[in-house]
Amino acid sequence: MWMLVPVSFTLKLLSAFLQPLGSLWSSLGALFPRLRAAFWLAGGKKSQQQRGRRKPRETSREDEEDRDLPITPTSVNYHFTRQCNYKCGFCFHTAKTSFVLPLAEAKRGLLLLKEAGMEKINFSGGEPFIHDRGEYLGQLVKFCKRELQLPSVSVVSNGSLIRERWFQNYGEYLDILAISCDSFDEQVNVLIGRGQGNKNHVENLQKLRTWCKNYRVAFKINSVINRFNVDEDMKEQIKALNPIRWKVFQCLIIEGENSGEDALREAGPFVISDEEFEAFLDRHKDVPCLVPESNQKMRDSYLILDEYMRFVNCRNGRKDPSTSILDVGVEEAIKFSGFDEKMFLKRGGKYVWSKADLKLDW
Repeated sequence: MWMLVPVSFTLKLLSAFLQPLGSLWSSLGALFPRLRAAFWLAGGKKSQQQRGRRKPRETSREDEEDRDLPITPTSVNYHFTRQCNYKCGFCFHTAKTSFVLPLAEAKRGLLLLKEAGMEKINFSGGEPFIHDRGEYLGQLVKFCKRELQLPSVSVVSNGSLIRERWFQNYGEYLDILAISCDSFDEQVNVLIGRGQGNKNHVENLQKLRTWCKNYRVAFKINSVINRFNVDEDMKEQIKALNPIRWKVFQCLIIEGENSGEDALREAGPFVISDEEFEAFLDRHKDVPCLVPESNQKMRDSYLILDEYMRFVNCRNGRKDPSTSILDVGVEEAIKFSGFDEKMFLKRGGKYVWSKADLKLDW
């Protein structure tokens, strides 16, 4: 009986305490939905900015064993300049420097690559025709085909600065010219950043196709599928142009290039989901020359040299450079390239790439 008094007294005290607490809880309860909405919006904005990014691929024991094996630079992409006359919003090799190697040094590096096993060189940028009005590029193309006797020499360009005279001087040394074209709607090209005054990107593409045929250069098209062209149907135009390959890339986020505080571009608004990319591929599955490359296939399956002839490693979603091959040689520098040779072969990185073997009807 004596225990009931303190219990009763305790309950009264607790009741008196809970009355103001209940009022406070009611106020907080009204606030929670607003707080939750604010956090949801913030999270949604952040996820939109990060959509399309991938976590760094975890390395397995097999990956580690493969990494210890010597890498042969069979196919190399040399981005010898970062400068460009276009402003594509998703660009992942932006004009962070204006450096271009002296011609003699570039040739020395290309010779080192040939001695290490290079069979194909692809010159890219930036825009490779912007430096010295294409003469620098022409000299490298001629050197690789005539002096190094590489089976394949190719160039990727937006096509806006190419003149017929270049074909007259250097066309015989070039196996493949790939022109970047993301849409056959000129307004879409302008939105993407492939606009230059009164010049029409699509009309120029037709002219370049004719020059390639006249000067016996294999013609290829590269397209980056992004938010602005993902619903487009390009089947008829591609079939009419009849390129040897139509490379279709999924818009890719690279930290420090088209994403992040120190980037010159912000590709977030251009990013599409894997499902959207697959839907685009399915819509164009009847195009025979279609070669699809998702983010997964693309990220580690290219050997990329920057303007200093450093291999860049994209495994962690950014471009981490090695030491230049001009300083340490190819064998040492390529160890830090992050190159996945299995994925290179899986995505069809090795194909009939010499125009002498393509047997095209010129």
